[in-house]
Amino acid sequence: MKKINCILLLIVMSAAIVSSCKSQKEITPWKHLIDENGFEGWSIKGGEANYINQDGVIIGTTALNTPNTFLTTNEMYDDFILEIEYKVDSTMNSGIQFRSNSYPYYQDGRVHGYQVEIDPSKRAWSGGIYDEGRRKWLCTLEDNPNAQKAFKQNEWNHYRVEAIADTLKTWINGVPASYLIDDKTASGFIGLQVHSIGKDTTKLGKQVKWKNAKILTENLSKYTAKTTLEPVITKNNLTVNEKNSGWQMLWDGETTKGWRGAKLESFPTEGWSIENGELIVAENGGAESAAGGDIVTTDVYSDFELSVDFKLSPGANSGIKYYVDTEINKGPGSSIGLEYQILDDELHEDAKLGSHEGSRTVCSLYDLIQANPDKPINPIGEWNTAYIKSIGNHVEHWLNDVKVLEYERGSDEFLKLVAESKYEKWPNFGTLEKGQILLQDHGDKVAFRNIKIKVPQKKKE
Repeated sequence: MKKINCILLLIVMSAAIVSSCKSQKEITPWKHLIDENGFEGWSIKGGEANYINQDGVIIGTTALNTPNTFLTTNEMYDDFILEIEYKVDSTMNSGIQFRSNSYPYYQDGRVHGYQVEIDPSKRAWSGGIYDEGRRKWLCTLEDNPNAQKAFKQNEWNHYRVEAIADTLKTWINGVPASYLIDDKTASGFIGLQVHSIGKDTTKLGKQVKWKNAKILTENLSKYTAKTTLEPVITKNNLTVNEKNSGWQMLWDGETTKGWRGAKLESFPTEGWSIENGELIVAENGGAESAAGGDIVTTDVYSDFELSVDFKLSPGANSGIKYYVDTEINKGPGSSIGLEYQILDDELHEDAKLGSHEGSRTVCSLYDLIQANPDKPINPIGEWNTAYIKSIGNHVEHWLNDVKVLEYERGSDEFLKLVAESKYEKWPNFGTLEKGQILLQDHGDKVAFRNIKIKVPQKKKE
């Protein structure tokens, strides 16, 4: 009798456990993104490929002579867990956008942002993370054979994407595919891509299908999955595309190697600090080069492309100078060179000053040329990316992937601007063949990171 009671008790307990697991699964607060019919909550961006909803399955079909097309959610998502199934023609490339955006000022509304790749080719990078419209590949799969083998050709595949703060993870059919630490974009839409095919009629009418798209946005720590992968960290590191195209780190994110004080033989012992992969100039009352002083590269550069992330504190002033010769000004103040202005335009009075109107606002050519007033500046306390390209005499200033000004060094127009500015007393200002890169100490707290440079390779004779 006791044996029978024990068996009954085990049956009851097992049923309770099964019931509990089932209830737990049922109460997971998934929000389904695809209706049984129609496209409520979705919009088309980019090209003119066709989408239909067939009983809850979205089918995208390729079209000739049109850019990449995206069916995107109207709702924007920051932190989330997404699961979705897809089936792709074996000859097509596609992807699923997340934390992506489309702004009028950015390449006429081009969709840009993270994409989990759909790649049925022999390369087999399905589940990798690509930065559409910006930095290209961030996480590739050549060192992840398990994920490469997980893709099922001509069948339905399942993706899981976790985007929580700066941590992005993907799985393909339950196999960990990508693990990325990157904080380029914190929020955006989700999009289903039909890739452009140009004039290739052999790919006309090819289809990509998606179904069972669902998302979690609350209490995410309860539902996160484990990954066996080591993270790819982009902070103070080169991306795949940067490595392949000749970029180099100009600051290693940890030491002062490659830098010194502009008026010193070594790096300043005060006024600058390295914290959590950030190079920080300290607050010192707003005085120019009065504490640690400016810092410069130990190398000099002629033609170059330079990329620097910067973060301002409220009311801060600083700058990135180029073609600097530290021998020119041995007296008080900053070393002399062309300057990409860094400034809190709202709070710092310098924004209203200058030899030419607006020429001291953020990302302007300091005291000479005003940057486009419609520049896409992120709020104070957030990171922005400065990009300076100088090839020959042609120079461009960019902010957050948007060009905001350009000019020709040494041109009649340039020399006239110099003659009307605070720089008129410095002979040959702005026309040096080569010089150092400088980060300015203007007595306000400003942080820098991701300092990278690309120098054109000399052609072999």
